Amino acid sequence: MNYFVLFNLTPSFVIDTTALVATYQQLQKLTHPDKFATASDRDKLIALQKNSQVNDGYQVLKKPLSRAEHILELRGVELQHEQKTMQDGAFLMQQMEWREQLEDAQHTDEPLAALEELDDEVAQDIKTLLSELGSLLEETDDAANESAANRVRKLKFLYKLRHEIELKEDALSDF
Repeated sequence: MNYFVLFNLTPSFVIDTTALVATYQQLQKLTHPDKFATASDRDKLIALQKNSQVNDGYQVLKKPLSRAEHILELRGVELQHEQKTMQDGAFLMQQMEWREQLEDAQHTDEPLAALEELDDEVAQDIKTLLSELGSLLEETDDAANESAANRVRKLKFLYKLRHEIELKEDALSDF
């Protein structure tokens, strides 16, 4: 399903989030299952499916990373995250360094400061990759699509790493 069509948006990495929210609210009202409480079982099922599509589409389009994945999927680019990421030797080395920093942070004199520093570094890399991704998605050729897919794979790792940093910070803060 093309969620851009569902929400009447031009397929683009940069979207009007205000229009997205307004359309989401409108579609929610039109498809909400409660509105079909007295309808036939078939109509109830259709309403439930449509409402589910609206919710799924909104979740995909509201976040830049999932929006980029959706654009690439619409272009026929298959994202094989784990297999493709490992082919980038420099990024693999960087991943290992970050993992080491994450593990070593708890053994420093200031573990929270070390985690914050790592998080700042990762956040900056995310910002850079999102900017590159936006530029690449403006183009539609195969080379740009493959480069965009590689950025998506890297971003997925970085978001996961940020979550792990957050978990470590929470664990240290509980003491």
